[in-house]
Amino acid sequence: MELTAGKVAVVTGAASGIGLALAERFARAGLDVVLADVEQPALQAASEKIAGLGAKTLAVPTDVSDEAAVNALAAAAVDRFGAVHVVCNNAGVSTDADPWFGPLAAWKWVLGVNLWGVIHGIRAFLPLLVARGEGHIVNTASVAGLIPGIPVYDATKHAVVAISEDLYKAMHVAMLPIGVSVLCPGWVRTSIQQADRNWPQSLGEIPPPATTAEVITPHLQRAVDEGMAPAAVADLVADAIAADRFWVFTDPRFTQRALDRWQRIAEGHNPQTEVDSPGMPPAKQITAEIRRLLAGPGGALWLPRGSGPRLDGTSWSRMATEAAQAPTRLPPDCHTPPVRHQGPI
Repeated sequence: MELTAGKVAVVTGAASGIGLALAERFARAGLDVVLADVEQPALQAASEKIAGLGAKTLAVPTDVSDEAAVNALAAAAVDRFGAVHVVCNNAGVSTDADPWFGPLAAWKWVLGVNLWGVIHGIRAFLPLLVARGEGHIVNTASVAGLIPGIPVYDATKHAVVAISEDLYKAMHVAMLPIGVSVLCPGWVRTSIQQADRNWPQSLGEIPPPATTAEVITPHLQRAVDEGMAPAAVADLVADAIAADRFWVFTDPRFTQRALDRWQRIAEGHNPQTEVDSPGMPPAKQITAEIRRLLAGPGGALWLPRGSGPRLDGTSWSRMATEAAQAPTRLPPDCHTPPVRHQGPI
């Protein structure tokens, strides 16, 4: 579908990062832009920036995990502009909470935004596009939708890839003139690592980071800081819409990793536990750093009576805290007291 003046684009997660870059790219093409985000001050600033490019804009505070809110967004867009042509279900969050032993609230939040946000966006806007007789939907997934490695986040992104492909096939079977693309970016310079700034109060307190986050988070942040500019990603999305292209990749190194993974799957091999990832230190180095952390005083694998994780379902972060606060006890078979951790992990 051609991006021409007078058409209308709706972008969720539009207050920053890829979403803001998409809004700017559409505005430069002459489209009117509806910006949606849960972060209201940033949303207003983004709307003013896009309006400064000469585009007509509408800013709608929206929690995409809320079906009613997304339906209201669709209604507001039609009420303001009379039609919608491009829908970018882009809002996304990530968590560094412990996925296995931490609060379930982290799962609910990320699933609500990353997965249900896409579902709500499709269901709210698809009828409008079909009625209009043209349109294009872009769902933001990630290379994490092709390659596991970031728990919770990657589960949602795998789902978004599958939903997008299902939607693409459905539109072609029904001969409906609606294009579908799925964006699978690698590292991009966004604030995704600080997503919990928008943690909803309805889910209680922000979960503490997993113990392993002490190792992983700095590496992830460095990869993000050195990633692709959001504007370059937006250009690729615009090209995909114009060419009616489904897949939108930003880094061929990740697509090669996905290809290698599927070759191993086809051969029936178990998952590899140490695979180097572009932009990150060698996998063996990361594993070694994590194991040193967990095996050190106060770590999940450090116990007064021997090494090995506890099996009572206690999270790594709680295990570390309990171990650090417990009084030093001399094991009966040891004459040197173990060194206690003196600070937070």
